[in-house]
Amino acid sequence: MSNGGSEVDYKHRVEVCFIPGQYPLYAPEMGIVVVIDVLRATSAMVAAFDSGVDRIIPVSTVEEASQYIGRPGYIAAAERNAEVVPGFSYGNSPLAYVGQDLRGKTIVMTTTNGTKAINLAHDAKQLVIGSFLNLTALCDWLIEQNENVLLLCSGWKDKFNLEDSVFAGAVLDRLLASGKFGVEEDSSIAAKYMYMSARDNYMGILKAAPRRRRIEQLKLNADVKFCLTPDQSTVIPVLRNGELVKMDTCSSTS
Repeated sequence: MSNGGSEVDYKHRVEVCFIPGQYPLYAPEMGIVVVIDVLRATSAMVAAFDSGVDRIIPVSTVEEASQYIGRPGYIAAAERNAEVVPGFSYGNSPLAYVGQDLRGKTIVMTTTNGTKAINLAHDAKQLVIGSFLNLTALCDWLIEQNENVLLLCSGWKDKFNLEDSVFAGAVLDRLLASGKFGVEEDSSIAAKYMYMSARDNYMGILKAAPRRRRIEQLKLNADVKFCLTPDQSTVIPVLRNGELVKMDTCSSTS
């Protein structure tokens, strides 16, 4: 595979953007944007759709989400600094949605990182949600598309984080293995090597991360284990008219 230059032997590019602030540098040539917030927003979104939710509306502020508290048919969810915002019953924990019957419900969600990245990239040709929960389903679908793919990591407060970058590397590795994709950015190669170093023990990702102490203090270990367990779902959330809905993958190839 060639990684640039005058001759290439791949049809499409797959690239990794480590932080939302760099999104404008990557966006112009990308067709599909995959928003990634492994811990925990995009994992919660996939889990909620698995529990039957109709749609998820990502909003930027706590004030916007608070307008839906108590409204019939709506679940208002707000997280800041890894904690549920006071006044809300839900934050960004996927386990809060597991095992519930959410059919007919709409979640209005704001989070520290994930919903911010979604709203940043809302004008992409197509925006989908990625997490370890839907890793294989997402990769299989992406390989079927005839588009350049940007893997947009939400990071942590506009800074790099490990788990999003490792997941991006996992997706990139599978897309490269298909033979349809190539890379032209150093960030993409870096993500692949991070994935290769972590693929035998995803839980080990956080052992070296300073944030592990906060995770332990907030008793989020069960959430982390759930979020880092691949292929629990075949759901691919897609953004349409400002709302996330469950993609019908049977009729979505381009």
